[in-house]
Amino acid sequence: MAKQIQKDKSTKKTKRDESLSLELINYRIILAGVVIIVAGYFALSAQPWDNPIALTVAPILLVLGYCVVIPIGIIFRRKKNDVTTAETIQQ
Repeated sequence: MAKQIQKDKSTKKTKRDESLSLELINYRIILAGVVIIVAGYFALSAQPWDNPIALTVAPILLVLGYCVVIPIGIIFRRKKNDVTTAETIQQ
């Protein structure tokens, strides 16, 4: 008969810190994205409706704000050595 091998299910897995901790720089980038989006809607509302600003600039600003700047603001994380130097400067 073959021996039955029981695997130890209590193996410790390394725990990563996957929390979404936003810093001041993240909020500034997100704020810049919101400003770009507001500028895009402002350009979109320009009269007459068929002017070049409403047809080209406004969609570009809106796509940049929604699809580029705000995701960068959420994802951006400083390097470890940048954080230590920033903390040293603040003290």
